Amino acid sequence: MTQLRTRPDAARKTSTLDRYFLVSRRGSTMGREVRGGVTTFVAMCYIVLLNPLILGASADITGARLSTEQVTTATALAAGVTTILMGLVGKAPLALAAGLGINGVVAFQMAPTMTWAQAFGLVVLEGVCIVLMAVSGVRERIINAIPMALKTGITVGIGLYLALVGLVSAGFVTRTPDSADSTVPVRMGVDGHLSGWPIAIFCVGLLLMIVLVSRRMPGAVLVSIVVATVLAVLVNAVFHVHGWGLVEPKVPTHVVAAPDFGLLGRIDVFGGFGSAGVVTACVFLFTLVLSGFFDAMGTITSVSEEAGLVRDGRVEGMGRILLVDGFGALAGGVAGSSPNTVFLESAAGVGEGARTGLASVVTGLLFTATLFLTPIAAIVPAQAAAPALVVIGGMMMAQARRIPWQDGDVVIPVFLIAALIPFTYSITNGIGAGIVAYTLIKLCKGKLREIGWLLGALAVVFVVYFAINGIKTLI
Repeated sequence: MTQLRTRPDAARKTSTLDRYFLVSRRGSTMGREVRGGVTTFVAMCYIVLLNPLILGASADITGARLSTEQVTTATALAAGVTTILMGLVGKAPLALAAGLGINGVVAFQMAPTMTWAQAFGLVVLEGVCIVLMAVSGVRERIINAIPMALKTGITVGIGLYLALVGLVSAGFVTRTPDSADSTVPVRMGVDGHLSGWPIAIFCVGLLLMIVLVSRRMPGAVLVSIVVATVLAVLVNAVFHVHGWGLVEPKVPTHVVAAPDFGLLGRIDVFGGFGSAGVVTACVFLFTLVLSGFFDAMGTITSVSEEAGLVRDGRVEGMGRILLVDGFGALAGGVAGSSPNTVFLESAAGVGEGARTGLASVVTGLLFTATLFLTPIAAIVPAQAAAPALVVIGGMMMAQARRIPWQDGDVVIPVFLIAALIPFTYSITNGIGAGIVAYTLIKLCKGKLREIGWLLGALAVVFVVYFAINGIKTLI
């Protein structure tokens, strides 16, 4: 009798989750969402270890350096809270964490000119600016003003970017040392050849993932990552391998570590304008806002398109998604980390079948757990997780079929977007170059109505963005 009474309750709870997160409506299942959430976390949990290394590598104007333990806690806390919020409010399979690239701006450009509290204060101001733009609807209008062909080019460019990030992080592709006889900027392996156990693990993981994904096996991405991780741990234990990079795959001596919330709330919102100067601080803020705005826009658009959440050129629930993304930047500053933004690795979860915010809640809960379980998060090496970025990047390239290649007005702008995003390691640079080129082409052809005042203003902003260092020098 007890079983008969509890089964309807369980069904009702499942039905409530289904209705809230639109699981069935988006053609997904609870199992797919959980797998997708776990896969996204596994693909991006490296940020909990990497962000402290980047922020900790620089000293502020007083010579103070950040505690690794405190930045680790701040990174995991901000990622967990904002990703759960994205799931509950944005209802999209998008995970947030400290943005790569922009954390370098905070560490190596901002901190040397002000205190850490002041640098985090500017990060909070960036978040406030983006939230206001989201609440007012300006941010969504800007996104909708960009032609669909250019948006598709962003997806293609991010696919290439994602694949390149995976290949580089695994060590499959490396930078050629600067020298007079160097002819190419990158090469295969460390000396032009593939060698070593870490590369072998990556290749095994990649080939396994290709096979499982092509066979449409449920959990293909996650299974491949787990298998590659286990294999890496065994190989490392037997052969004592070097060259894994940031994360060495070994069984941790302990699984629990106490979080340190020492950076939480330690911010000085306006002090940076006094320490660095008004002009310099404004340039920093402009860089943060523009990078945060367009990096997130490109990622949200491309991942959502891959998840089938784009209707008539617009992302479903875009207003809510942008609001949470803006809050993510603000939360990163308050926590004592760099701005949080939507991560490209969300595409790994989408490739695993995630279509709703339930996957983000799972990812966020796992990030929250790393506050206490940081040693466990340090098991997965880049060589085991990177194949997911390569495979998902390849799948995103399929969107190229939607680009109207016969339209001469969009071919070059789309090419610039798709090429410059991976070549410059910057989504913002690619989007900016494409918008400027598209606007110039339309202007030279006398097609002013096809530009629109908003896109035209955006092109001007990007011209300023590309020329900002020269302008700063003149001022």
